[in-house]
Amino acid sequence: MRKWDCLPETMKSREVKVYYDLLQKKCISLFLKRFFDVFVSAVLLILLAPLFLIIAVAIKLDSPGPVFYRQVRVTRYGKNFRIFKFRTMVTGADKGSLLTVAKDSRVTRVGRILRKYKIDELSQLIDVFRGTMSFVGTRPEVPKYVEKYTPEMMATLLLPAGITSEASVYYKDENELLDDSENPEEVYVNRILPDKMQYNLNAIKNFSFFNEIIIMIKTVSAVFVGKNSEEKTAV
Repeated sequence: MRKWDCLPETMKSREVKVYYDLLQKKCISLFLKRFFDVFVSAVLLILLAPLFLIIAVAIKLDSPGPVFYRQVRVTRYGKNFRIFKFRTMVTGADKGSLLTVAKDSRVTRVGRILRKYKIDELSQLIDVFRGTMSFVGTRPEVPKYVEKYTPEMMATLLLPAGITSEASVYYKDENELLDDSENPEEVYVNRILPDKMQYNLNAIKNFSFFNEIIIMIKTVSAVFVGKNSEEKTAV
């Protein structure tokens, strides 16, 4: 971790300091986390290369545009990066709402399948290997929503953004929740985001390499076995 004096000014607050001090005592878990990220992402990228090729061909045949969607997101220490996601929407879809609802007409046919089984997230293994993301961590938000973080929420930027988290498991069907609201943007910013952030902050308080393994197991279970017993079903 960076020294406290080297953190961005937006993160130097009493609220963030509490979480910073907790993580400073977790040096071994932080080392294991990064070692696991590099080793496992490298192995998976090699093993999944044929699948990536099939997905790429399916995306190109389904609709015109690039294979990857490279949206700007925010990760550790407030750094912007361009995330790797298999494209699931028509080209130029991000010129509209940044939120996606369940019956969004911008989602392609192949995209619906990729989203249903979270396959579009697999390409983020590239980000994990590069170090801009981790397997477990707060999902990377676009700068627009990071600007709405409270001082305490900024503590989630002490660690790399992640492919999954407890919040991701409990809000697995977030787009369906937004679909039921009249103003998805307002519901997300005022209700869903604060709730998700509470899970993310609790994860930092209880951070350990072992707990991250448990979260990954929960994620696989939620995607392939069924809904989590605590999954959010209404807003």
